[in-house]
Amino acid sequence: MELLTSAQMRAIEQAAIEAGEVTGLELMERAGRGVVEAVFEEWPELAAGSFRAVVLCGPGNNGGDGFVVARVLKEWGWAVEVFLYGDPAKLPPDARVNYERWGEMGEVVPGSAFEGRDGWRCDLLVDALFGTGLTRPLAGYGNLLWEIGDMVRSFVPIFGHKRGRPAVVSVDVPSGICADSGRTLENAEPQNPHAACANLTVTFHSEKLGHRLGDGPEACGKVVVKSIGLERALIEGVVSLSKVPNHLLKCGGAHKFSHGHALILAGGAGKGGAARMAARGALRIGAGLVTVAPTPGALQENAARLDAVMLQAVGDAEALARVLEDRRINAVCVGPGLGVERAREMVPVVLGRGGGLDGGQIAHPTVLDADALSAFADEPEALFGMLHEGCVLTPHGGEFARLFPDIAEKLAAPAVTGAAFSKVDAAREAAARAGCVVLFKGPDTVIAGPDGACSVNAAVYERAAPWLATAGAGDVLAGFITGLMARGFAPMRAAEAAAWLHVECARAFGPGLIAEDLPEVLPRVLAGLENG
Repeated sequence: MELLTSAQMRAIEQAAIEAGEVTGLELMERAGRGVVEAVFEEWPELAAGSFRAVVLCGPGNNGGDGFVVARVLKEWGWAVEVFLYGDPAKLPPDARVNYERWGEMGEVVPGSAFEGRDGWRCDLLVDALFGTGLTRPLAGYGNLLWEIGDMVRSFVPIFGHKRGRPAVVSVDVPSGICADSGRTLENAEPQNPHAACANLTVTFHSEKLGHRLGDGPEACGKVVVKSIGLERALIEGVVSLSKVPNHLLKCGGAHKFSHGHALILAGGAGKGGAARMAARGALRIGAGLVTVAPTPGALQENAARLDAVMLQAVGDAEALARVLEDRRINAVCVGPGLGVERAREMVPVVLGRGGGLDGGQIAHPTVLDADALSAFADEPEALFGMLHEGCVLTPHGGEFARLFPDIAEKLAAPAVTGAAFSKVDAAREAAARAGCVVLFKGPDTVIAGPDGACSVNAAVYERAAPWLATAGAGDVLAGFITGLMARGFAPMRAAEAAAWLHVECARAFGPGLIAEDLPEVLPRVLAGLENG
C-alpha cells in the first residue's frame, strides 16, 4: 500500500481534474459521503435511527467535506449543528458551494459560539477543521483540540444517552497533525496539546504518511480509506508499507550452501547472548548455515548453548580476515554483544577496508547493529567512508542521533508548520549520506535506501505489538536481515521483509514475549503466509 504526502495527493487530484475525469466538487461530494459511510460501518447502530451530530468546519476544503457530511446526515434524518471556523467569503470555491448548499437546510454558526457552551450535546462530533493541507500553526485552537482529545480518551459508546460521550470522526487527519510527518504542529500555546484525537479517521484514495508516523497513529484512533474514484497514478518518491516478498518461502537448490552462510561476530565471555539470538534468527529465517564467531575464551560458553549453529573462534582482525577468506560466507552481522573496542577492530575487516590475507578488498553484505554503530559515534564519517551498498544500518533513536546528529536535530526540532520534517525525511537523508540502507527503528520503523527508495513498517493500529519493546528484540531483527541477505535478498528487500516478520512474530506470540521467543515463533508465521 502506498503512503502519500499531501502534495502527492493534491497532484493526483489535480491531474484527474485537468484530464476532465472529475471535478473538484464531485471529489468533495464523494469524500463527504465516504465519511458518513465509514461512520455507519464502524457504528451500525448510528445508521438505525435519528441521532445528533456536531460538525466543525474549517476555512478550507476540509471544511467543505464537513458541509457535505452535515447535509448527508441531515438527509438521513439526523439533527445536525454546523460551526464554521473562518470567514465564509474566503472559503475555496468548492467549499463555498457546499456551504451554500448546507445553508438551504440549516444554520451555519460561527465557531466562536461553540466554545464554552455547556456540553457537546451530540452523539457524533465531526472534525473537519484542518485536513492534509495544514501548513500553519493552530494558534488559538489549543483548548478546542484538547476538549476533542479529552472526549476520545473518555469515549463511552452509548449513543443517544446523556452519559455517553460523542464518537469523534476526523476527516482526512485529526486537526493539528501534520499529514506528512505525523507530528503535532506547535503553536503559541505550549501548555495545551495542539492536535485533536479521533476514534475514527476517514481518509481518501490512500493513507498518508502521517497516519503511520509519529503522533499520527495515536491521534487517528482507527484509519479507514475510502475511494473517491481516482485511478492509481505513478508518483515519484512514493513511500510504501513494507511487506514480505512472494518468493520468501521459495528457496532454490537442495544444498545448505545454496541457502547461504551467515557469519555472526560475537564478543567475549559472558557477552554472547545477543549474538546467539541473532544467529538463531538468521537460521530460522532460512540461512543454510550460520556461524557464531566469539573470542577464543568464549568458545566453550557458546558451545554449551548452540547446536545447529556452528562456532569459529575469532580473536583479532587477522583471524577474522582468515575466516572471511571462505567465499561461501555471503553475509555478516556485526554488533550484537560485540563490545565497542572489538567492533572498532572488526568492522574495517568485514567491510573490506582492512584487507584480506592476500591484500585484496572483500566487501561482504553486512548488517551493522548495536556496538558496530556505537563504536563510531565520535567519528561517524570514518564509518561512512567504509560502507558500501551491500550494508544495512539498524539504529534506534539514540544510535541514529549519534551517527547523524544534524539530521536528528532537525527531527527533534518543534514542528511549527507543515510539511514538517519527518522520520521518512530523516531516514532518506541518512541513507544518502551513508551510501547504504538505513533501517531507523521504532514503532514506526522506516527503511530507506541510498537511491531514495523508502518504506514504513509501522507496528500500529491492528499491528500494534507493544511487548516487542523487550531486550534483545533488535538483535533478533539483525539476525533476520542477515539471514535473508545470506539467502540472496537485496539489502532493501531483506530489511523490509525482516522488519515485517519481526512484528508478525511478536503479534503471533502475544504479551509475555521475550526476545528468544521471536525466532521460535517464526516457523508458525511463515507457515501462515504459505497457507494464506
